[in-house]
Amino acid sequence: MNTAYGRMGLLVLLALLIALPWLTPFFYIFIATQILILGLFAASFNLVFGYTGMLSFGHAAFYGVGAYATALLLQHLQWPLLACLLAAMAAGMILALIIGFFCVRLDEVYFAMLTLAFGMMVFGVIHQWRSVTNGSDGLSGFSVGSLGLGIHVQLGNPTVYYHVVLAIVVVAGLVLHRICQSSFGMVLRAIRQNPERVAFCGLDVRRYRLAAFTIAGAFAGLAGGLVAPFLRIASPELAHWTTSAQPVLMTILGGSSYFLGPFLGAGIFVLLETWISSLTQAWMLVLGIILALMVMFFRDGALGTVLNTLRAKRRQD
Repeated sequence: MNTAYGRMGLLVLLALLIALPWLTPFFYIFIATQILILGLFAASFNLVFGYTGMLSFGHAAFYGVGAYATALLLQHLQWPLLACLLAAMAAGMILALIIGFFCVRLDEVYFAMLTLAFGMMVFGVIHQWRSVTNGSDGLSGFSVGSLGLGIHVQLGNPTVYYHVVLAIVVVAGLVLHRICQSSFGMVLRAIRQNPERVAFCGLDVRRYRLAAFTIAGAFAGLAGGLVAPFLRIASPELAHWTTSAQPVLMTILGGSSYFLGPFLGAGIFVLLETWISSLTQAWMLVLGIILALMVMFFRDGALGTVLNTLRAKRRQD
């Protein structure tokens, strides 16, 4: 029964998201698009963090590479958007495979520091390779033509692009959820809890970690591929270590133990940032205090806290 209610709730939420452009002011279409993209970015990170137990501080490298792959293809070859997104996924996956090959050999803080180092290397390459990336100015001036697959839509229309992003994020989310619920995902959760016992059972822990890291890089690349046409620019800041902090914070805010936690965390983060920045110039200080309090007092994340409260009420009834 709980599962049925949960599915019905998700269907209602999806219906509201589809109808959002006709229910809210135009400004919130941009906010919703940003939340969806960052939610996918955070969900890809959570495959590494929440399911496998590896804290990465360089996840923005795949996000940035995906954005630049899309921007370059749109600018020079005018590929359809769907083809660009596939290329962005491939770029993120290949980069994650290379970086992960070295990083998964280490554990805990050493893994985190090595991912940070590789992430800053990627940022440095993007920032310095002016002939390809245009350096600190980033790539801009590209236009999104067709979607692909013979589908003719006006991608320059924010409402249309919002619905395209929503469709892609939903499909990507379903694929990620299927991966997390598969036997592969069960092994990842076992590795998070006790890697020594998994290795004792005859499974190659490093290979599973590398696979999770590579898949996460592919979906982060997809999120980056979506953000470049949305922002109309691919800039080095997308690959900076400060951007890597965003999925960490969003995942913790929403709840790393729940698949939808990173999406909720992305919504909380973006809405708080938008609201507070409209009220004060010291918005970063205020936002930092609020987020710190939420992390301190909502140990299971916002989604985990809500679900635990509902379970406690059911037991009392």
